[in-house]
Amino acid sequence: MAETKYGKYIIREPLEKGFAPMIHICGEEGCYGAKFGNFPVEVQLLCINEPIAFPHPAHAHDADEIFFIFGSNPLNYYDFDAEVEIHFGEEGEKHIVNSTSIVFVPKGLVHGPIAITKVNKPFQWMHVLFTPKYDMTRGDVSLHPSHPREKYSPEEIKKLKSGQ
Repeated sequence: MAETKYGKYIIREPLEKGFAPMIHICGEEGCYGAKFGNFPVEVQLLCINEPIAFPHPAHAHDADEIFFIFGSNPLNYYDFDAEVEIHFGEEGEKHIVNSTSIVFVPKGLVHGPIAITKVNKPFQWMHVLFTPKYDMTRGDVSLHPSHPREKYSPEEIKKLKSGQ
C-alpha cells in the first residue's frame, strides 16, 4: 500500500520478542519509535500468563516510571487473579499487588526485583518510562538484559494472532 501523508504515524503490529511477547516502542536506535526523531517515552505491554521473574535487578532510573497492572478481560479490567511481588527502596521493602493497580515509581527510587508469583488468570502488564530509552542509573546494570530488538516475522505474527 502506498504511504499516505499521515500513515507514517501508525505503527502496525509492533511486536518484539522478550521474556514474553510484547508490544514495545521507544526512541532507541533500531526501535519503532526511533523513526520519529525525539520519541519521548519507552513503553512495553505484556500479557502475563504464567509466573515469571523479571530479569532486572534492583535499580533506579533518571525518569519517572508507571506500571499499569490490570486484568485482561476488556469488559472488566478488575477481573484480576494474580500476585506480583515488587520491592522498593534501598532496603527492598516488599509489596504484593493482587488487584488491578497503577504503581508510580518516581525518578531515582530503587525498585526491584519484581516477580509474578501467581497467575490464575492472564493479565496485562504495561510500563511507561518517561524517557526515550530504558536505562538504569543504579543497581547492577551488568545484569540488565540488552533490548531484544528481535521482531516477529509475518508468519510468527499470524501464529500469535491465531493463538497457536
